[in-house]
Amino acid sequence: MNERNQRLKAIRGIIRDNRIESQERLLSYLKTMGYNITQATLSRDLKMLKVGKQAIGEEGYYYALPSEEVLRDREKHYLQDFTRGYVSLDVSDNLVVIRTITGHADSVAIALDSLRISSVLGTIAGDDTVFAALRAGVSETAFLTELRERVPEFED
Repeated sequence: MNERNQRLKAIRGIIRDNRIESQERLLSYLKTMGYNITQATLSRDLKMLKVGKQAIGEEGYYYALPSEEVLRDREKHYLQDFTRGYVSLDVSDNLVVIRTITGHADSVAIALDSLRISSVLGTIAGDDTVFAALRAGVSETAFLTELRERVPEFED
């Protein structure tokens, strides 16, 4: 597991086990665990984990991980975005070219990234085309199998 994934796992654990009211406090916890990162890096990590703030009444707010219900609801929207915009898909080596309805490439790319399809390294969106890079060693068959598992409505 790479350092960022380990750090994200640590952040989830800290937030799950403690009431964290500020990024400074979270940075302090991380520092005791050996993670010396900047506030900007922490902000990006919190955004990636979709961490939000919960009210403590008049006392203020604390960081909270999204509930399973919220995650399922978000995933449902990503699935709809993908299927609504998708037109066709072609694979060449480790590059996937996804054609979309004009203006939908961005939402299809965001959906693909957010559904955390492990075989996808990353995406770039234009107006009606998404380019997705596959991880080294991932075959077209493996990618399509994983895509079908994550997006049951997907038809190629």
